[in-house]
Amino acid sequence: MKMPPLETDRLRIRPFQMDDFEAIHRILDIELEDAVHDNERLAQARTARRRWLQWISLNPDELAALYQPPYGDRAVVLKESGEVIGVCGYAPVMMPLEQIPYFHTDKSRSPARNVNEFGLYWAISTAHQGQGYATEAGKALIDYAFGSLNLKRIVANTDYDNFASQGVMRKLGMTILRNPEPEPPWMQIIGVLEHE
Repeated sequence: MKMPPLETDRLRIRPFQMDDFEAIHRILDIELEDAVHDNERLAQARTARRRWLQWISLNPDELAALYQPPYGDRAVVLKESGEVIGVCGYAPVMMPLEQIPYFHTDKSRSPARNVNEFGLYWAISTAHQGQGYATEAGKALIDYAFGSLNLKRIVANTDYDNFASQGVMRKLGMTILRNPEPEPPWMQIIGVLEHE
């Protein structure tokens, strides 16, 4: 199933196009990435981002042709101006979620194994943060996931100290769960929303 562009009051969520390169490179590789400080690393980031954009531009059609879920990045665009202000989308989230009591299914408490859940994510340009765009995009993706894909639940993850992302999770109605174990380091906070 190919996911159509989604529209909200202020946003259009659509597949990326190659002419989105400068905007998404600026957002993801300069604004939101502290590691790019010198010209050589910036040139490497540009090359990698161009390759990523080529791949992600093909993703919606290729996954639909294989009858796969609409995983992948989509552009978050202001409807009024057409400006690309971020990225959002769905991703497979494979983690040992049963470490978190909410996900316990094994009463023997054997070591948690990785499970695959349907994940939601977002990243908004620093110039547009704090205006509700991540929440608006996330809500559109959740509505599509529950309404058209008929998912049982959707999850999101972030770091312990990413309070802005946790705030978006709360605004989306997600239950916020904390990993009680130190490992894996990328599984710190999990937001969960069950389909009613």
